Amino acid sequence: MKAMTYYGANDIRFEERDKPALIETTDVLVRMVKTTICGTDLGIWKGKNPEIEQTQIERSGAFNGRILGHEGIGVIEDVGSAVKNFSKGDKVILSCVSRCGTCENCQKQLYAHCRNGGGWIFGYMIDGTQAEYVRVPFADNSLYLLPPELDEDVAVMLSDALPTAHEIGVQNGDIKPGDTVAIIGSGPVGMGCLLTAQLYSPSRIILVDLDDNRLALARDLGATDTINSGAEDAASKILELTEGRGVDCAIEAVGAEATWNICQQVVKEGGHLANVGVHGHPVTFALDKLWIRNLTITTGLVNANTTAMLLKTCCAGKFPMEKLVTHHFAFSELPKAYDVFKNSAAEKAMKVVIDF
Repeated sequence: MKAMTYYGANDIRFEERDKPALIETTDVLVRMVKTTICGTDLGIWKGKNPEIEQTQIERSGAFNGRILGHEGIGVIEDVGSAVKNFSKGDKVILSCVSRCGTCENCQKQLYAHCRNGGGWIFGYMIDGTQAEYVRVPFADNSLYLLPPELDEDVAVMLSDALPTAHEIGVQNGDIKPGDTVAIIGSGPVGMGCLLTAQLYSPSRIILVDLDDNRLALARDLGATDTINSGAEDAASKILELTEGRGVDCAIEAVGAEATWNICQQVVKEGGHLANVGVHGHPVTFALDKLWIRNLTITTGLVNANTTAMLLKTCCAGKFPMEKLVTHHFAFSELPKAYDVFKNSAAEKAMKVVIDF
């Protein structure tokens, strides 16, 4: 089968790989129908996650590549003998987080840190979804039946982008009715924060980005204010918009020091700073200025414990997530899709969907 495989920093290859087989009785084999590219995949490509190689070498003595991807929908082709909730032929959404459901952390709904080999593993610790076939572990706890009425492009974003935005951005940010919110970064996850924040009726949502096309979309999706941080000082503008107070919640949705620094400057006393972005390098933490402000600062990896709720909300048409999809590619065009997504500003790309 064809797959996009990571071999190290700046080295990914669209190549032939062996079709996976079931390993555990709780596995299923899925034939992929749609997948996508995440900013995390770009980060892996750039070398942000050397633990991928290190872990595989520790386990097997060598590194033979890792198939990328942790999002998508597909059709079940084979079912392990212990799987109870799914059957061959079911069309399913693959969650980016796998969970055993029985370990100490899963009992706390801390599925991101499943102690029995789950958590975020697709395209990271095991082969992922940018391939014709995928082995899905812990299938009963890690798949969702795809409702026939749900737009399949939207379904792809229920794998990761929407639950990550909701749980690590909006819920961790403790957004409440009447709050002011600043979202720094209007990529797919930042836009997911914008949409899911509106479930909690904030009075103002400020979006910050360098891309005017994305900022225009943000206004269409409900942002009350937008700031191009390449044209003006974003922190100063946010303070101006909030009468010098700052916001109740600042969400960092990029994973860069510049965006982190904006957040540190604009959270008012008693507020929340929710980091969603994946950081590959240390950042300066201005604790000398923040210690006195009674802030709550959160980090996190999505647990996907709100995916079922978000799935129902999407079926009800509450989130126009389809507006985030700017490009479609055939699976054979996956290398081209990577080039477009990597150059998203020039290509006016938001979310690219790969059709098999």
